[in-house]
Amino acid sequence: MEFDTLTRSFECMSLSATIKSKQQAFKSNNPDGSGFDFLVSLVQGGLRVFMAKIYLRKCTSIGRMVSINKKPIIDNQGQMILGDEVRVWSNIVQAKLYTGRKGSLIVGTNSRLNGVHIDCQHRVEIGANVRIAPYTIILDSDFHDLKDHFSDGPAKAIIIEDDVWIATRSTILKGVRIGKGAVVATGAVVTRDVPPYTVVAGVPAKVVKKIDL
Repeated sequence: MEFDTLTRSFECMSLSATIKSKQQAFKSNNPDGSGFDFLVSLVQGGLRVFMAKIYLRKCTSIGRMVSINKKPIIDNQGQMILGDEVRVWSNIVQAKLYTGRKGSLIVGTNSRLNGVHIDCQHRVEIGANVRIAPYTIILDSDFHDLKDHFSDGPAKAIIIEDDVWIATRSTILKGVRIGKGAVVATGAVVTRDVPPYTVVAGVPAKVVKKIDL
């Protein structure tokens, strides 16, 4: 009984800290916004969290404060794990998340998947604070063998580290690791590893700039 009470106390403290953090972010992004404006945004956010429970029910597990913006397509035949405060948005184009029977899709804390198409037959790991823009395609498999088009093609894990930004219409192919803090430019096709804190662009993607810290 005492343990349950202590657990509820921690949950209340955590919720209070989350609301305070949201309020600070709102003031930063909306310096002229009123307390009522913040309340409206808080209610809208609450609805998105509630709807996520419905639309993401096929996921293996979802963390705290996971939210959606419009209905995504979710087809989980393997493992699909979304960390705390992940946002799955479909306000520009519908997000589509698929895992095959042997596939594992893992998304880290505070990452935003906005209109992305992810098809995971083996393993796709997305770190924390990652931003993925609409029309991006992430495929960890060739799906069809090069010689026998009716047989499965090879699959290799895709690792996207923390703080990565993937711009619109990018394509991420099997077996690549995108390093921490990297940026994938619009329309890039990533076929090899991306070093941390670099910008890659082109087809195939190549390093065009280093990001100074």
